[in-house]
Amino acid sequence: MHYLRSIILAARPKTLPAGIVAVWAGCVIVHKFQTHMPEMGIRLNWSLALFTVLSCMCIQIACNFFNDAIDATKHADTDKRQGPRRITAGGDMSPLTVKLWGCAFLSAAALLAIPLIEAQGWPILAIGIPSMFFAYGYTGGPWPLAYHGLGELFVLLFFGLVAVAGTVFVQVGWQPGFEHVYATAFIIGIQCGLLSCVLIEVNNIRDRKEDAGTGKRTLAVRLGDGKARGLAMAFIVAAYVTLKQTAFFLPGFSWNLCWIAAILLGGYILLKLRTMPADRRMNMLLGLSSLHMILYLLALTL
Repeated sequence: MHYLRSIILAARPKTLPAGIVAVWAGCVIVHKFQTHMPEMGIRLNWSLALFTVLSCMCIQIACNFFNDAIDATKHADTDKRQGPRRITAGGDMSPLTVKLWGCAFLSAAALLAIPLIEAQGWPILAIGIPSMFFAYGYTGGPWPLAYHGLGELFVLLFFGLVAVAGTVFVQVGWQPGFEHVYATAFIIGIQCGLLSCVLIEVNNIRDRKEDAGTGKRTLAVRLGDGKARGLAMAFIVAAYVTLKQTAFFLPGFSWNLCWIAAILLGGYILLKLRTMPADRRMNMLLGLSSLHMILYLLALTL
C-alpha cells in the first residue's frame, strides 16, 4: 500500500489536468465544427480521443517520474522543500527504480499511440517522438530545459499548441479547407498553454529559494519573486484577453454561466498570487489553478 501511495505521489495528480485539458480542448474544437459546420464532414472519433488522452497522460506522468529522480540526483530537492514530498529524495525508491517507472510509462504511451499512427500515419511520430524525448529532457540530459529557465516555453508548446493541434490532427487529419479549424486550434492551444504555465510558475515561485540554492535556474529564480508572480498573473489575464479571438474562430462559442465561475476563480488566484507567501500554502493554489483550467475548458465546451 505504501508503494502504491508513492507511485501516485510521483505521478503528481494535481498537475495532470494540464495534459487532459489540452486533449479535451482539441476534441471540443472537432465537436463544435461537427455540430455547427456539418458541411465540412468532420466527425469526432471517441476511440481515438481516448487513446490520445491516455497516451498524453502517460507521457506527462513519465516526465514527472524523471523529474523526481533527476532532481534528487542533482540534489535539487532538499529538506527545505515546501512542495509535496518527493519519493526519490524521501528515500521511498532509488533513482534507478523511479527512472524505470518513467520508462514504463513512456512505453505505455508509445503503445497507446499505435491506433493514432494507424489513423494518421507518420506525422504522429513527428509529434510523439519529440514529446517523449522532452519528457526526459525537461530535467535530464546535457541541457535540461527546467534548469535553464525554459520550462514555461516547453509547457506552452507541448501542453498547449502541440497537444491541442495534435489532437485535432489525430481526429481530422489535414486537407484544403481546414485552415479555419487549425487557426482555432492555434488560439485555444495558446490559451491552454498559458493556463498550464500558471501551474509551473506557481510551483517554481514556491520552490524559488530552494532552487536558487541548488543551481536550478528556473524562470522564477532568474526573475525574482515579484516579477515571477507578475508573469503568472499575466498568463491568466492573457488567457481571457484572447477570448475575443476564440469567439471569432470557434463555431458555437457562447458566453455561458460557467465563464462567471471561471473568471471568479481566476480573479481569486490573481489575488492570492499577489499576497500568498511562497511556502507550502501555495500547494493549495496549485490545486486551484488546475481547477481553474477545468472550469475554463468547461465554459468553452458549453
